[in-house]
Amino acid sequence: MSPTPFEIGIALVMVAVIIALLVWFVRDQGANSERRMTRMLMRAGVDPGVAARGDKAAIIKDIRSRCGKCRAEDLCERWLAGKVEGENAFCPNARIFSALTNNRGLSETSRS
Repeated sequence: MSPTPFEIGIALVMVAVIIALLVWFVRDQGANSERRMTRMLMRAGVDPGVAARGDKAAIIKDIRSRCGKCRAEDLCERWLAGKVEGENAFCPNARIFSALTNNRGLSETSRS
């Protein structure tokens, strides 16, 4: 029994819906990751505008990549909301945030 044009059309619509849902899901996850990263930068004391500076572009790209692959999303959300006490040692970018905070402090001190 061969499929009818109607059945083929329904199958194509279903495939298109699945692809659209996957694209939406990936974009949503990326937006959530970007939002968490910005909040983490601010909570760690790093100026979020550092992403706009050319000399920090590679570092920010690395931070974004690590944040996007992080599996501690729930813990991160709770920590950012202040529901978890302590340092952000669970964060794969914790050392980078600390270094950026220290570098900013040193450069501001050297200007004075």
